[in-house]
Amino acid sequence: MLGVEAYAQKDKDFSAQLTKIKTLKPDVIYLPGYYEDIGNICRQARELGLTATFIGGDGWDSPKLTELGGEAVEGCYFSNHYSKEEQRPEVQAFVKTFQERYGEAPDALAACGYDAVRIVADALRRAGTVDRRALRDALAQTKNFPGVTGIITLDAQRNAQKKAVVLTIKQGQQKYVTTISPEEVKKAGGLAS
Repeated sequence: MLGVEAYAQKDKDFSAQLTKIKTLKPDVIYLPGYYEDIGNICRQARELGLTATFIGGDGWDSPKLTELGGEAVEGCYFSNHYSKEEQRPEVQAFVKTFQERYGEAPDALAACGYDAVRIVADALRRAGTVDRRALRDALAQTKNFPGVTGIITLDAQRNAQKKAVVLTIKQGQQKYVTTISPEEVKKAGGLAS
């Protein structure tokens, strides 16, 4: 890691941080945050001559990202919960039904919400009752649930364990790159611990 810079929510001018980053000559810049800031930061970075590849997380997931960032976000990458381009049957059925009902493709939040409701319904079915303790225990036992966002298993701390998708911005659109598991990231020497 070459350095760390921060910004406050609602900031609009990132030139001070980006100027410092530029002196470090990074190849890649990890930029967590939400699309409202990301598009603006990337645009300002390109205006300053920063050519590093920006990477981020699911907060980037919005068509507004390319509206705000334009060409500056081309070639950037971010991890997300799902991609509408994945060919798994669960994904394609969900996307088709969502588009028919709402007239647009579902984003990751829609997919996460859909999976959450389905996991609760599955736990209710397995619990056989609406008793909150029985439901809690059934939820904790969720293993290999075939969700739109992947095969979901809850760990001992009840955190969802599943693969993540990697997307890139190409010609102003989110494009599926690959799916990767936490184990694969660890094996490659990545950030996961």
